[in-house]
Amino acid sequence: MATIVDPHLAMVRPVTPRTPEGCEECLREHSPWLHLRLCLTCGHVGCCDSSPLKHARRHAGSVGHPVVQSFEPGEDWRWCYVHEALV
Repeated sequence: MATIVDPHLAMVRPVTPRTPEGCEECLREHSPWLHLRLCLTCGHVGCCDSSPLKHARRHAGSVGHPVVQSFEPGEDWRWCYVHEALV
């Protein structure tokens, strides 16, 4: 997949993961997740679209922070939920 130049990249900030141990909401709800995504605007850690509750996508939609980075060891790709594309 090719990456795109995305205007949402202007929202990317240096962030510290708020819950480095896992998905913020899943930890509260005692729910499982598959993979983690880091919001590059505020540091929210959410679960991926393959996880039952898709908290990363929900966060992006509810607070308007569309760009995430994989929070999996060895991965550094970024995704924009608005454009549904690697950025």
